Formats: sequence, C-alpha cells, structure tokens
Amino acid sequence: MRTIWLAALAALLACLGGCATLHATKAPDTDLKKLKTFYVANLPADKRGIEKMIAARLNTMGLASTSGLEQTSPSPVDAVVTYQDHWAWDITNYLIRLDVQVRDGRSGSILATGQAMRPSLQRKSPEGMVEEVITEIFK
Repeated sequence: MRTIWLAALAALLACLGGCATLHATKAPDTDLKKLKTFYVANLPADKRGIEKMIAARLNTMGLASTSGLEQTSPSPVDAVVTYQDHWAWDITNYLIRLDVQVRDGRSGSILATGQAMRPSLQRKSPEGMVEEVITEIFK
C-alpha cells in the first residue's frame, strides 16, 4: 500500500514539475514604440483565429492592426506579425505554447520575438496567452 502512495505522489510531482515560461527578445537598437501600423498574417494551419486575437490585442494597446490570410500585408505597414501556435491534449485541447514574431514591414527582418508556454495545470485561454506574450514583447 505504501508503494502505491509513493508512486502516486511521484506521478503528481512529475506533473507539477513543468512550469510556465514567458520571455521576449528584441533586435539591437529596435524601438518598437516607433511602430504604429501592424498586419497579423494568418498561419494557414490555424483554424482557431489566433491572428484575430493578436490583432485585437494590438488594437487594445492603441496600435492600428489588421489581419488576414495573406503572408504579406495588402497595404504598407510598419510591421508584420507572424506566429506559431502549439496545441496539446489533456482531457481537452489547449494552447501549450505561442511563439510570436514582429517583423519589419518592408524587409521582413525580425525585430522582436516572444513566447509564452503553459503546461496543462497552468493553462490559460488562447486570448490570455495572446495578451501575455504581446504585452511582454511591447513592455
């Protein structure tokens, strides 16, 4: 009986061992405050509308943002935002990691990146993870 309890405790500790991470980096000499217009490109495999959530968050922050299916903006913008969403299954589907890149609107070079990762027991809604990573990039 004691062995079963120890095994259960070890399994619980292994599940709790994962931790949420959040980080962002910027290219040297990059001033994101100069960027005023953004286009969020839809990841073709994404059917959940993450690009719309990112654009809505940018708009909430006072930054003019649109989104669409094209990988480049149909009109000139200061920056194009791309992303990769990673999903996992644990009783339900959940967003485990979101990677976001802010690219120069003309050259396509990466100006800043951000990543939020949340394991099952620390999961947030997709909207919450978008808010978390976009806020971290622009702080």
